[in-house]
Amino acid sequence: MLRIGSVVMGVSDVRRAAAFWTEALAYVPRDEVADDWVVLVPARGTGPQLALGLSETPVQEHPRVHLDLYAGDAADQAAEVERLVSLGARRVDWDLYPEDPDFVVLADPDGNRFCVIDTGRG
Repeated sequence: MLRIGSVVMGVSDVRRAAAFWTEALAYVPRDEVADDWVVLVPARGTGPQLALGLSETPVQEHPRVHLDLYAGDAADQAAEVERLVSLGARRVDWDLYPEDPDFVVLADPDGNRFCVIDTGRG
């Protein structure tokens, strides 16, 4: 039976991306960070691995695949968005927001889009 081993993201600077995502998710490198590849794992407990690989392809404005990061409620979501922005993420002027969205779209330092979800809405 198959299982997902890692979520892989292409980045233009592996070391910069690793620095951002280790702080953002409280992850650590599984092995030494190389210039072209690293796998990040939860510092404590279990969870999905995040692999970062060197890529020369441009970032997609509306990516087909992205990360959803879950926050407990609206206050937690707002605090996490501010924390992630302070780490180097940026807010994305997302043209596909529905009315009253439960998510905020951000981009990591490489421009990869990801969402912070308010899971308290039920």
